[in-house]
Amino acid sequence: MNTHKRPALAGPDPRHFIVIAALATAAGACQGGSDPVEPEFPEIPVSLVLPEEPYDYAGVAIPRHYRTNGFPPEFSHQRAAIDLDNMPADNPVTNYGARLGRVLFYDTSLSSNGDVACATCHDVDLSFTDGLRFSVGVGGATRRTAMSLLNIRFYRSDRFFRDERAPSLEEQALMPIQDPLEMGLTLERLVSIVESKHYYPELFEDAFGDATVTPDRIARALAQFQRSIVTAGANYDRGRVQVDSPLDPFPNFTDEENLGKSLFMDPGSRPVACANCHISEAFVTRAPANNGLGPGLRPDAGIGEVTGNPEDEGKFKAPSLRNIAIWPPYMHDGRFGTLLEVVEHYSSGIQDHPNLHHLLRDEHGEPFQFSFTDEEKVALVRFLMTLTDFRVIDDRRYQNPFFRGIS
Repeated sequence: MNTHKRPALAGPDPRHFIVIAALATAAGACQGGSDPVEPEFPEIPVSLVLPEEPYDYAGVAIPRHYRTNGFPPEFSHQRAAIDLDNMPADNPVTNYGARLGRVLFYDTSLSSNGDVACATCHDVDLSFTDGLRFSVGVGGATRRTAMSLLNIRFYRSDRFFRDERAPSLEEQALMPIQDPLEMGLTLERLVSIVESKHYYPELFEDAFGDATVTPDRIARALAQFQRSIVTAGANYDRGRVQVDSPLDPFPNFTDEENLGKSLFMDPGSRPVACANCHISEAFVTRAPANNGLGPGLRPDAGIGEVTGNPEDEGKFKAPSLRNIAIWPPYMHDGRFGTLLEVVEHYSSGIQDHPNLHHLLRDEHGEPFQFSFTDEEKVALVRFLMTLTDFRVIDDRRYQNPFFRGIS
């Protein structure tokens, strides 16, 4: 399959430009002094570039501090990340399955206008977000900012999207494709487009044993690719391997970063800490919650819209905090543009709501404000920055396999 061979990334052949220039000159001469005709440039070709053998997705490293719970027993809310693993027994990550998923993830032809892919809203350079307050698809802007896909394998509740409307990652994978705002295809049209592309038969055969295209297989491949995106190469991880407990000072951290880590992990004199909700060392959400944001620009009841239960109104799922420093804006509606604004919200801006998380109420039932000092606010931001893993952004396994240009 010649699409597996990487083309030489040489510059364009200068003869292309000579031909175009000659055509433009001739066209102008034929007009006899009238305005020159704009030359029609050829469409830039797109090639699928894959290695002969698939990258290793099945063997993505799970570090020891993801496989064991290093918190002391009194931190009963904590878990090892692996204990939250949502990978089903009937769809484990395989090298060929995730390779197919990667191609599907980046293929813009799988949308009604041919310009939008999964990667449009989940850009690897932005830690699989899009940097927009409200994500934009084929039908315009949505009501929410895109969630990062990092460590999506460790979402405990096995429910996906900010409103948890998808009961599995496999079902989630097909929903944006069918959403008229996002990618705008029916499943029948999706299958037809995939079947029409010359590069998919071998990819499906390698992944599933034959070239048959079905929505279920597309969903399984996309889910495998997404579950393979595990990040554990940050400064936090480099410090973690040097100590016995996440509560210990990290020798590679500054005093300020260690202070921020302590504030995040251990409530100390406060009734609650950040880590009561953002659990494990993958820093994933313990459960969807109402965190006292107050009304936003656009009406959004969150999980309450899905369940119809008034007690779920204003509750949202949050992504892993890994790489949070490089994927603003923050919250479901992108209302905060900086991490300092996020910290300030918890320090002084938590608003009351009937469904406000119980951990965010004081002993009198009022919204609890953390009242961080300026030093503590900065320290928390510095700590959150230690969760940044640039390796996962540069990892070739997760890059766009479609090469645009003249080879």
